[in-house]
Amino acid sequence: MAMGFWDIIGLIFAGLVVGALARLFLRGRQDISIIVTILLGIAGSLAGAWLWRWLGGDDTFGIDWIAFFIGIAVAAALISIYVAIRGRARSR
Repeated sequence: MAMGFWDIIGLIFAGLVVGALARLFLRGRQDISIIVTILLGIAGSLAGAWLWRWLGGDDTFGIDWIAFFIGIAVAAALISIYVAIRGRARSR
């Protein structure tokens, strides 16, 4: 199924929210741009939804809160990995 305009806008908005919440829960300062935050938030959100389905979660009407929180955790892990790799590359 092809993604429409509103699907893309929704995906960007979800990525922004998930990425921002993930950064909020991390300690310290993450020196990354808003674009990277959104991209990692989108990846975390998609991975969280996929992981929840893989674990046996059902489709819901409205917001699937469990998948949402899993997405935040995955995005936080992705941001931590990105910051660690970027920090290592800068120190060389």
